[in-house]
Amino acid sequence: MDNFDKKILNVLHEDSRLTPAQIAPMVGLGEKQVAERIKAMEECEIIAKYTTLFNTEKLSDDIVTALIEVKVTPQMSSGFDAIAKNIYQFDEVKAVYLMSGAYDLCITIEGKNLREVSRFVSEKLSTMRDIISTATHFILKKYKTEGVILDKDDREEKRQFLI
Repeated sequence: MDNFDKKILNVLHEDSRLTPAQIAPMVGLGEKQVAERIKAMEECEIIAKYTTLFNTEKLSDDIVTALIEVKVTPQMSSGFDAIAKNIYQFDEVKAVYLMSGAYDLCITIEGKNLREVSRFVSEKLSTMRDIISTATHFILKKYKTEGVILDKDDREEKRQFLI
């Protein structure tokens, strides 16, 4: 990976909808070169997925997001990896991270309501072997995610502050 690849990744990180033709002048390469580099990064999974960021506050369907801290007993041969793999197999799980601090893993999950999230914790997560304890935190409001300010009033206030 060279500086051109890094520039392409930075541009795609900001807006993955851009085409190679739009990216090319931004990074100083030709359209064909950009397309080839993107394809190569997709094939070796540097680019793992393209996603869309939703402002869930504006959707009619309520989605409950929870951050769950998990304390585990690491397994002899695989440490935390096998436990993390068992956890990320569940559809509700959106992310799993190995953490430093009081808890070992941090999980984010989504559900249709509080009951669905609490069922996941009590029936699926807490019953797994090697899980010592959990601490569940419900996300009440998202102000900024993935570098994007979600509250229109906050964005306007930030613009005024910058002027």
